Amino acid sequence: MAVCLASLMVACKKSKGLTDDPYAGGKQVLGITFISKTTDPDIVTAGTTLNLQVNGLMKYKDNFKLYVNEIEAEVLNYTDSTIQFKVPLVASTGSVWITSQGQSFFGPIVKIGGKVSVDAAFKIVNGASAVGGSGGTTVYDAEKLPTGLFWLGGSFSSFEQKGTTALPNGGIVQVDADGAYSTSGINFGKGAVGGSRTIYSINRISTGSQNGKFIVAGSFTAYNSTRSNRQTLNNITRLNANGSLDTIKTADKDALGNSLVPIVNPKPEQTWKNGDTVAAFNAGVDGAVRKTFVFGEQIYIVGNFQNFKRIYYPNSTYDEKVYDITRMRQMVRVNADGSMDSTFHYNKTTRQSAIGGNGAIIDATMQSDGKLILVGSFSTFNGVAANRIVRLNLDGSVDPTFSAGSGADGDIYSIRYNATTDKIVISGNFSTYNGKASSGVALLNANGSVVTTFNGSLITGGIATFAGQLNNGKIIVAGSFNRYGDYLRQGFMILDTNGQLAVGYNNTGGFQGRVYDMIETGVSNGSQVVLVGDIYRFNSILPHNVLRLIIAN
Repeated sequence: MAVCLASLMVACKKSKGLTDDPYAGGKQVLGITFISKTTDPDIVTAGTTLNLQVNGLMKYKDNFKLYVNEIEAEVLNYTDSTIQFKVPLVASTGSVWITSQGQSFFGPIVKIGGKVSVDAAFKIVNGASAVGGSGGTTVYDAEKLPTGLFWLGGSFSSFEQKGTTALPNGGIVQVDADGAYSTSGINFGKGAVGGSRTIYSINRISTGSQNGKFIVAGSFTAYNSTRSNRQTLNNITRLNANGSLDTIKTADKDALGNSLVPIVNPKPEQTWKNGDTVAAFNAGVDGAVRKTFVFGEQIYIVGNFQNFKRIYYPNSTYDEKVYDITRMRQMVRVNADGSMDSTFHYNKTTRQSAIGGNGAIIDATMQSDGKLILVGSFSTFNGVAANRIVRLNLDGSVDPTFSAGSGADGDIYSIRYNATTDKIVISGNFSTYNGKASSGVALLNANGSVVTTFNGSLITGGIATFAGQLNNGKIIVAGSFNRYGDYLRQGFMILDTNGQLAVGYNNTGGFQGRVYDMIETGVSNGSQVVLVGDIYRFNSILPHNVLRLIIAN
């Protein structure tokens, strides 16, 4: 009995101990409370005065600070129930809060109006997706047509929920000038089939014998066909203006009366195999194509492939195709019929290409004279030192007049050339360019030299994966970063040509994802800018990989 009583007494003492305040001795919560749940007006302009209702400030007079999305604001006046402050000029959409004595008190979202806004008239709702929820959804490229319509290319199999298992969108779709899904005048069928079913590049041919047709390239083995004996494409083909495959057939003749598709038929009793219908553009490569460029009657093909492939019809049948294969690393230039141009990136003695880059080509652009600029992870090109960037002459040799100097000290992920400003913008995971500090973004002259007046701030919290210059000189930068210098910029910002944040252009909130292409269309007092990629969030919307911004001058 005594043991039981002792146990009970101990238990009681332990129980009493558990009732002690575990937070005793901690900081007392300050009595600051935001009463306002929204702002008036709903959208405010950077630099203007804003009033909010807040209780409990007078106890902490001159011992508090107010922030708008991490940017300290100037407090103009306050009472024990109100506060008046100036919205910082570099503030972006986000929460307002007050800090005092190490404690923070959050108020409403401050929506910053400015020169950048999401275009509410753009009609894409569900955007790019995958049939059945399995597969890619990225939009890699956008091509604007003279009619104002757009063709979009990517890894998606459905767009605006129109794709099905039987008839997927196959990495290619048309939308009208305001983003509405459109099948007017086109017939893509199943689109890209085989490989990774991805279209990385779309280019409209605007001159010459194939004017109005399109070059599409990426990773696929067929177009609008799942039949095993039709898997004859090798990552690039040409489409008619209506989106169908550009084809020729055995009955078609050249100028000398010879068949354009002179296949053989080892089984004459199967008379339907005496002829064939095939892609008119007889060219391909054995790896993914990242970029294509049309220059005159010729097509530049850029990627990370090893060989060029072309069907040799005299030894081919309806069911099986025989290929001529030429070792061509990373680049090849072809004629309108797909035949290889041996005057570009080709050594006639060794009967193969030059060695190309010792690393991957990630992006490329073409200048108005037809010269290519390649960027990526290489440090040499054709045996010549070229740190992540190189310009090529029209024969594919390294252009020594390109003034990149020591180049970039880290990978370059994107390059854009603006013909209006005659400037190049690069972005990536580098900290210097030709010896000049460049935190992931650099503005270059057309000859590759640094624009010395561009002095960017330090990018932290991630990297810049895309940068492109608008025709007014402003530079759009996107990526995974969260700060630019001392300022909070959550993955998206617009810079002036001096490298500093453009006042009035950085009002938007957070961005998540990656931009792969940008198309600018001039409108009155500004531009419409279509961005495509893996775009999960912009400001407070979910763009589903395509959005259009209105950017004022």
